[in-house]
Amino acid sequence: MSATPLYCAESARRDYAARLAERFNLPLLTRRPVEGYWLELGPARLELLTTGKHGAVYAEFVEGAAKHRREQGGGRGQPVAKAVGLKGAKDVPAVVDATAGLGRDSFVLATLGCNVTMVERSPVAAALLADALDRAGSHPDTHDIAARMRLVHANAIDWLASLADADKPDVVFVDPMFPDTDKKSAAAKKDMQAFQQVIGDDMDSAALLTAAIAAARTRVVVKRPRLGAPIAGVKPSAILDGKSTRFDLYVIKALRPAGSD
Repeated sequence: MSATPLYCAESARRDYAARLAERFNLPLLTRRPVEGYWLELGPARLELLTTGKHGAVYAEFVEGAAKHRREQGGGRGQPVAKAVGLKGAKDVPAVVDATAGLGRDSFVLATLGCNVTMVERSPVAAALLADALDRAGSHPDTHDIAARMRLVHANAIDWLASLADADKPDVVFVDPMFPDTDKKSAAAKKDMQAFQQVIGDDMDSAALLTAAIAAARTRVVVKRPRLGAPIAGVKPSAILDGKSTRFDLYVIKALRPAGSD
């Protein structure tokens, strides 16, 4: 698949567009495409666009659903908070989100006090995340939250394997993108179809799970559709069910033989 290009629609932001293009190795266009997929930098944000009926896709940490989750999301009672082991005020794990995507779960965890490293291998998703982080970092309501979020553009399997022992996270969070076989679900998420088309499916999830288990200090959390198949290989230590999603938990103490660290 050829690289997704970036077009700057706001002349005052050309320098910023050039920095994004260089950082994520994106072709920089001088005119808007008439077909296909492309990233477009406008006056407000960076978006993934395509011709046809798909809506714009962008990462957002300040307004919309992110604001609602920040203000009324349920705090540490949320399933994702329970899944990563957020309990008392002092019990705040360091988290690596190994499949960051649009950063929604990363943002929730950072809102709850976690330091989160978002690892994303797709240059398109990484660019969208970088733009969202820039906007969140300059907004007074989200500045402190954004300061707890770090973006790494890398293949998570290789990146996790490269970590020194002192840098390993408490928790590795994995939300792999699988082919969507639910036609009703797919129809309801038209704005995300372009994103999945460009990003692609995570067909190496078993290898990522192995790397995550080797890197995590306390647990690996895999987010799945409630009725979705687990990642092949290691059996989960526990399962936390929700209404539409579930979390497969891999507790490190239960998986590693005593004295193996």
